[in-house]
Amino acid sequence: MFYGSKIVGWGSALPDTVVTNADFEARLETNDAWITERTGIKERRFGGTTSSLAIEASQKALANAGLEPKDIDLLILSTTTPEQTIPATSATVQAELGLNCGAFDVNAACAGFVYAMVLANSMIATGVKRILVVGSDTLSRITDQEDRSTAVLFADGAGAVIMERTELQDNAFLGWDLGVDGSLVPILYCDHGGYMKMEGREVYKKAVLAMVASSKQALERAGIAASDVSLVVPHQANLRIIEAATNRLGIPIEKTAIVLDKTGNTSSGSIPLALVAAAEMGRLQNGDHVLFCGFGAGMTWAAAVIRWVV
Repeated sequence: MFYGSKIVGWGSALPDTVVTNADFEARLETNDAWITERTGIKERRFGGTTSSLAIEASQKALANAGLEPKDIDLLILSTTTPEQTIPATSATVQAELGLNCGAFDVNAACAGFVYAMVLANSMIATGVKRILVVGSDTLSRITDQEDRSTAVLFADGAGAVIMERTELQDNAFLGWDLGVDGSLVPILYCDHGGYMKMEGREVYKKAVLAMVASSKQALERAGIAASDVSLVVPHQANLRIIEAATNRLGIPIEKTAIVLDKTGNTSSGSIPLALVAAAEMGRLQNGDHVLFCGFGAGMTWAAAVIRWVV
């Protein structure tokens, strides 16, 4: 027997320290106008650890769903900044939350949260009841803070959702697409013990193409048109990328969840942070079609379409 899935709880976490564009302006050859025009970012958060942010977001998701740790059957943590080579950071998160279930990490860079959602949906389809899906990253610690091309972009944050089993006819997970082009590794990467390296123009061009193609594939599999989408929740990397992708999809920017102006690029934390913000602002209504789409180092890409169920 196969089952469907739906999202029943959500939560997010950001460090306390706010780093504004003015902070970079004071020590690097850059300014607020330049950063804002090219990225859409005004401020970002630095601090915490990958596990501490994941734990906070997860606790909020559990409270939001009215669930307890014993109700969770699996934990999937999407991160590109694990705290140790071994063990997986999900082990720390599992222990601190008091879960009694399996746990593992997924690394698909900034597309990782959608990868984790697709994986969770597949496991729920075969019988798992509830899965805690978390995206958490602390990119500030692998970013050269003296490199103005990357320092202003990357930050720290986490978000979490709880996905729950439903009867197949009530499935809210409608369609998805995953992909990677390993030949593009050189345009965005970070070596062990090093800092992030990025070819910004190439990432921009490839990212727009990947987000659009992946979103179209997910929409087709979901059996809906772009005009049926109530809200797009994209990876929060760059406002120009988001605007270009949604324009090509024919979806008004007003239907997009955007938090990057206050969070910067938080990799795996990016999409769930935007989702939680939209939910808390009352932008999601029962039956709405939500399109998640992201891209990341690898180059990875991912998209998923869900029906919002209250």
